[in-house]
Amino acid sequence: MSVSQQVLLVDDDADLRASTEQALDLAGLSVTGLSDAAEALGHITGGFGGIVITDIRMPGMDGMTLMTRIHEIDSDIPVILITGHGDVPLAVRAMREGAHDFIEKPFSAAQLATIAARALDYRRLVLDNRRLRAVAGQADDIEARLVGRSNGMIALRRKVRTIGPSDADVLIIGDTGTGKEVVARALHDLSVRARRPFIAITCSALPETLIESELFGHEAGAFPGAIRARMGKFEHARGGTILLDDIGAMPVDVQGKLLRVLQDRVITPLGSNVAQDLDVRFIATSRVALEREVDAGRIRADLLYRLNAVSLRVPSLSERVEDIPLLFDQLLSEACARHRLPARRASPAFLAELARADWPGNVRELRNAAERFALGLVSDKPENPGQGSAIPRLADQIAAHERKILIDALIRHKGALKPVYEQLGLSRKALYDKLLRHGIDKTHFQVDDDAGG
Repeated sequence: MSVSQQVLLVDDDADLRASTEQALDLAGLSVTGLSDAAEALGHITGGFGGIVITDIRMPGMDGMTLMTRIHEIDSDIPVILITGHGDVPLAVRAMREGAHDFIEKPFSAAQLATIAARALDYRRLVLDNRRLRAVAGQADDIEARLVGRSNGMIALRRKVRTIGPSDADVLIIGDTGTGKEVVARALHDLSVRARRPFIAITCSALPETLIESELFGHEAGAFPGAIRARMGKFEHARGGTILLDDIGAMPVDVQGKLLRVLQDRVITPLGSNVAQDLDVRFIATSRVALEREVDAGRIRADLLYRLNAVSLRVPSLSERVEDIPLLFDQLLSEACARHRLPARRASPAFLAELARADWPGNVRELRNAAERFALGLVSDKPENPGQGSAIPRLADQIAAHERKILIDALIRHKGALKPVYEQLGLSRKALYDKLLRHGIDKTHFQVDDDAGG
């Protein structure tokens, strides 16, 4: 069974959870035990490759509610309910509402393992059918993952469906927050490697002194502190896909070793002279065109030529403003499900205002706005008639931050302007202009009328 085909086991009873987890593990299933239904929701996406086994009776969110929330994200994820004797009628009702199966306490480990294996087979079949439909150009969950009706998104989905089933390495270019990892996961899920691991490596987050050990692994004694052999991330992804996020942040000397891996598909752990075959697909991402990074000396030219044989570009929101209302609606639905809140809808006027706003953080920033809206922190009603909606524009946030800095400096220097403009690196006139623009009266901060004011 692949790493991606996991079983989420949700039960607030620690002893029962531990014994069930052990029994399923002995049956050859990959199990993650969780005590809280809300925590389980954090593992669920539309492309989740596993199943969920949950107790019905739990404090906070119960198993029935968890099942509902899961099916709001993906209705084809099998949910198996664990019931007490008095819960059987409830479980029967849950079956009518979409539960995959239920099992009554006390149950045998073998019986649960059989039910779980059957559910995993079903989930695998669902995902395989989605992949085949995508290859055939039919409707699939790529539409839900890469939302948009703009020409740019239609073209991107078409390329993903074409390239995904191949085994070609891919370079994905896109601004911060556009969804490059979402595209990478879609490519993985459409490939024959979908049942194998998807390992995301953030190149900028790797410790420079240990980066080779992290990627290639090491033998015992390879360097001071290497007490035992360690498998690297590349080897951990055998048979699957490796995502090299922000490839431009990888040190140039390590890029040479990566190039050899890309060309020969072999790795040599530190401290070893034995090369090991590596069956993986590589996907790399970058926020900027790598040709500029080559010119700046941050990327090897030969690595660029090896990576960009197949490349995809993810458009920014500013290039597909017509998609913003549709995308916000979906992000809002996901946020409401994630936080166990009633479904909310934004008004047409609010959505129109969203489309007119700037989103330098792209989908990531829009997702944060949807989170705030779902939690009731943002209203879609205008604060003042004719003033527009209460959307936190970037310019407004910057202005509020600048105003706070000015006020803090005036308080610190008791309203004296000279030390304020010197501290902030402004001219006297620039400071006066900013105070006027923000409606700040320096006299409110003066203890006495000292010189320099």
